[in-house]
Amino acid sequence: MHRLPDPGDPGDTRGPDGPRTPARCGALLAAAATALATLMALTILLHTDSGADAAPTALPWPDDGQAAVLIEGLGERGDLGAHGPERPVPIASVAKVMTAHVILRDHPLHGDESGPLVPVDQQAVNESFSGTESTVEVRPGQRLTQRRLLELMLIPSGNNIARLLARWDAGSQQAFVARMNSAAADLGMRRTTYTGASGIEPTTLSTAADQLKLARKVMRDDVFRSIVARPDTTAPAVSGPLPNTNDLLDTRGVVGIKTGSSTPAGGALMWAVTVRDGRGHEHLALGVVLHQHPDTTPREGLQAAFDTSRALVEAVRSRASATTPTPTAQDTGPTSG
Repeated sequence: MHRLPDPGDPGDTRGPDGPRTPARCGALLAAAATALATLMALTILLHTDSGADAAPTALPWPDDGQAAVLIEGLGERGDLGAHGPERPVPIASVAKVMTAHVILRDHPLHGDESGPLVPVDQQAVNESFSGTESTVEVRPGQRLTQRRLLELMLIPSGNNIARLLARWDAGSQQAFVARMNSAAADLGMRRTTYTGASGIEPTTLSTAADQLKLARKVMRDDVFRSIVARPDTTAPAVSGPLPNTNDLLDTRGVVGIKTGSSTPAGGALMWAVTVRDGRGHEHLALGVVLHQHPDTTPREGLQAAFDTSRALVEAVRSRASATTPTPTAQDTGPTSG
């Protein structure tokens, strides 16, 4: 008797359309492989279009001191974190950023406004010739605009100008410092203490993470942004320019912000740079580097802060270009593009 093949028999070569010959089985396998490859390619394409990014590389954080970095407009992916011990350290002239913030908060400027004329007092004149701190020469009887004084404080880093602005705003430097600390509290800068308007006091302490909060705030002020991006300003008492102490402005895309250096603080730098994401949209990246080579010389510390910041800027630029923003990556910071 002829036995019909069992459909469950492994040796069965019949299909619903006839015998399953070896050639036909090979063709089916090839078609299945092609379909699988197409499905995998489609999955990768969809994953890429949804905004997925390659695994980020580590940032070149400084070997000592502390730093914090943020790219605005990229949501959580723009928060690049902080590095180093989060303990308050001297910040030197980076303190002038808070001085400028309080002055512009109390006396707002818009567009090209210069603001009121401020008389130069005798104390500011006397302090012009200090051999122990950064000052700007001013003369008795001068009346300089608020904007001009902000330039002289932020660009060549005039300590005497910072104290002059503090007295003009609050009546005394002590009263102004109280306003600085109140403003820091409002920004959630819980590990920050200001003891002077200029930052020369080693008792003015903060962290990179706290100063990053301040950087985000001040860079939303168009007048502040326009000042800290300038390479120089004009001297008020002698002819010639006063160069910006921020050598990082020579780096592509850098638009500020402020240097600081002293023996106890070492080198400190708050910086801002424009970067582009994977879709070509422009974002503002902000960083703060503190306590670089403290207890050496101010010049050596500041050079270390520049070197560290340049490396971070290039890494942040690369990180941004590899990031594709998604509709959920919302941020309250200024973003253009």
